[in-house]
Amino acid sequence: MARRRASQLFEQKEKTAEKLEDRVDVLRSRAQLLTGKDRLLMQMYLNNANTFSQMARLAGVNEANVSRRIHKLVRRLLDGQFITCLRSRGKLTNEQIEIARDYFVKGVPMRKIADRHGTSYYIVRQTMKKIQRLTMVEQK
Repeated sequence: MARRRASQLFEQKEKTAEKLEDRVDVLRSRAQLLTGKDRLLMQMYLNNANTFSQMARLAGVNEANVSRRIHKLVRRLLDGQFITCLRSRGKLTNEQIEIARDYFVKGVPMRKIADRHGTSYYIVRQTMKKIQRLTMVEQK
C-alpha cells in the first residue's frame, strides 16, 4: 500500500515537472512577441534565472514592481488570445493585429491604443469585439 502511494506521488511530481517545462518553453517562444523592457525582463527571468531582487537592482525600481510586471507578462503570454489573432490573420487587417498586440501582449488600455493608432475608441472597441468572436469560434 505504501509503495503504491509513493509511486503515485512520484508520477504526479513527474507530470507537474513536465507541465512546468512545457509552460517555460511556451513562454520562451512567446517572449519574442515582446519589445523593449518587457522583453528584457522576460529574458532575464527565463534564460538567466535572475531573481526579482537582482532585476530590481539592475532596473533601479522596487522588487515588488518587477515581480508584478513579470507575473502580468506571464499571464498575458500564456493566455494565447494574441496567438489566436495571428492564426486568423486572413480575417484581420494589419492594423487590427497591431491593436491586438498592444492590448493582449503589451497590456495597453483601449484609449491609449486609439491615441497611438490615430483612430477612435469606438474602432478599437469594435476590433476587440471582432477578436473576441474569433477566439470563441477557435475555442469550439
